[in-house]
Amino acid sequence: MSAYFAELSKALRAADIFRPCLVLDRDRLDGNIALVKQRLAPGLEVRLVDKSLPCVPLLSHIAKALGTNRFMTFHPPVTQAVLDAFPEGDLLYGKPMPAGAARSALTRGGAGWWSRVCWLIDTPERLAEYGALAAALDTELRFAFEVDVGLHRGGFSGPSEIAALEIPGGMHCEGIMAYEAHAPEIPGLFGGAAKALKKASAEAAGFIDVLKPDQRRILNIGGSKTALLHGAGIANEVSIGSAFVLPGDFDKPGLDGFQPAAFIATPILKALDAQLPGPPAVSRMLQALGLFPRKGCYLYGGKWMAEPVFPAGMKPNGLIGLSSNQQLMGLPAGADVKPGEYAFLRPTQSEAVLQQFGSIAVFSAGRIVEFWPTLPMG
Repeated sequence: MSAYFAELSKALRAADIFRPCLVLDRDRLDGNIALVKQRLAPGLEVRLVDKSLPCVPLLSHIAKALGTNRFMTFHPPVTQAVLDAFPEGDLLYGKPMPAGAARSALTRGGAGWWSRVCWLIDTPERLAEYGALAAALDTELRFAFEVDVGLHRGGFSGPSEIAALEIPGGMHCEGIMAYEAHAPEIPGLFGGAAKALKKASAEAAGFIDVLKPDQRRILNIGGSKTALLHGAGIANEVSIGSAFVLPGDFDKPGLDGFQPAAFIATPILKALDAQLPGPPAVSRMLQALGLFPRKGCYLYGGKWMAEPVFPAGMKPNGLIGLSSNQQLMGLPAGADVKPGEYAFLRPTQSEAVLQQFGSIAVFSAGRIVEFWPTLPMG
């Protein structure tokens, strides 16, 4: 592990990067893409999640490798950027938008341009609101039903609810979106992930059964943690985003063999004997009790959604707390750390974190080969 981060450090110095940055290991990314292609069940297409991969060159790199033009989107400014970047892109919303947000997007971006967007409908009331919007704008709006298959985060709870709906004029149903992120977290006492996934698939099939043949273009299920655990037969596509860069929250059995491909790199500003403000005796007492480190370092920046991975044993301390300016990190007593060296942290999630550093530094074959701009936050 230390040899890997030494190589990253050498590449950052050679690229004249001496500030916090997001490093993307393109070789590891390609390895993860290969695993998706290898493990994806026959008949399933991949829909790329833009919030988890908020960078057009990153989305383009993966889309080309997988031969997909399907994207799941969550935020109108990002949606517009993806529409602009991918003229053939087919977009599905991954959460229901307020009708006012949809109206604003359609009027600003042009209803024709946004005709490639499939909205998400989770209640009869929202369906009526979107029907009124379609009538007011004199346009057709495509949508999918959000259905609850065990996550209980909203959406239609049973097929009969959908079967009883009268779809307004100007609205066309494209299918369903079934998300089962709860499945990997179900303990064995209650049947474990396998039973939860089987139940979610069965419930999704029930919703599909009440759709007409022309309402089944999008039969979406899964997320990064579960997509590769689904077989063929129920859905025709799965959504994957974070799996390609494997942040820390995605260390799950469904992604065995995948490698972390994104790291926050930041210079170490100071390396010192750690001491709390106030009488030195207080620090010595807390150090003797193991509550405060004897050695520490201050990072350039901090307070990221990330866990330290290098130098070995580096960790934050609750007595000092976090800082987005200079964050103190505790070090093992024998650590040999010097100012000017780099510290590395592994993001716990990719959404939002990848957008915090401007352009992403792309690492491949031992050097920084290019910089990829990220998508807008808002």
